[in-house]
Amino acid sequence: VTTIQVELESVMTTIDLDQLAKVIGKAITRHRLSKGLTQEQLAEQLGIGNEAVSRMERGIVMPTVARLVEIAVILECDVAALLSEVSSHADGQAQHLAQAFQRSCGFW
Repeated sequence: VTTIQVELESVMTTIDLDQLAKVIGKAITRHRLSKGLTQEQLAEQLGIGNEAVSRMERGIVMPTVARLVEIAVILECDVAALLSEVSSHADGQAQHLAQAFQRSCGFW
């Protein structure tokens, strides 16, 4: 199990990266289905193979920050929505992570 420690809003948190990948994958699936898209359609819009989307949704592969932003744009949701199930303080911490991700990618 791979873990990292991050400081969010002055609170040190340990994140299990395997679990994080699974939670993000489930969120991607939920948002993709709510938009009525198949894995193939999402893959096509991302310019990747549908097996890559399947691996992300199953939590086998962790999407990069840039890929999370691309997925959020396609699914018309905030990056925070793809992270919100990760935190016990979902709104604040997920929003903080999303903003940091977007800044690091030059989207802000």
